[in-house]
Amino acid sequence: MAKTRTTRKTLDSYTIKSTNKIIKPGDCVLMRPAHSSKPSYVAKVEKIESDARGGNVKVLARWYYRPEESIGGRRQFHGSKEVFLSDHRDLQSADTIEGKCTVHSFKSYTKLDAVGNDDYFCRFEYNSVTGAFVPDRVAVYCKCEMPYNPDDLMVQCDGCADWFHPACIEMTPEEAKQMEHFYCGNCSTEEQKLLQNAHATSRHTDTKVGTKRRRRNQT
Repeated sequence: MAKTRTTRKTLDSYTIKSTNKIIKPGDCVLMRPAHSSKPSYVAKVEKIESDARGGNVKVLARWYYRPEESIGGRRQFHGSKEVFLSDHRDLQSADTIEGKCTVHSFKSYTKLDAVGNDDYFCRFEYNSVTGAFVPDRVAVYCKCEMPYNPDDLMVQCDGCADWFHPACIEMTPEEAKQMEHFYCGNCSTEEQKLLQNAHATSRHTDTKVGTKRRRRNQT
């Protein structure tokens, strides 16, 4: 006997039971992990559907992977709130949604005045089968030639405008925060060194840290 096909209908929105917040296709959500010891899964909702009576609501989730879940694993330049938009999709019960979150672009994330618990950022798309990233190259900075990690303090050279980790230029974070002018080894002249040393003991100013990014590329 042939099985009767259950009719499903597409919904414009869904109200999360635990928070009463409304989600729509395109929103990002946190979903309950299989094990309570693991962090919540991050996903983009692509579709919401229910049975004919409006029950048994499911969402088509496109998963974001954390760096440690990727084939290459977490690397030094990966931020603590970084996720990769993968090609992995699943139909999941809407009951597993814990709340809404925001996945910012890399540029937008670095401009946030404060990062909340539900803020994440994405600068790569990730193929869950091959482990390939798009884009496959990103700008690198400093003498160590590493991509930018927004969790790390960096100081900008007033000469070439490149950015450096304090440790890579034999400087403490505290010293970097107190500097008004900095010139890297390639740009530094005796006059600039004197100016740099003079300002190191002057008034405290904000270190120039931000989304500056240009320069060499790294795969």
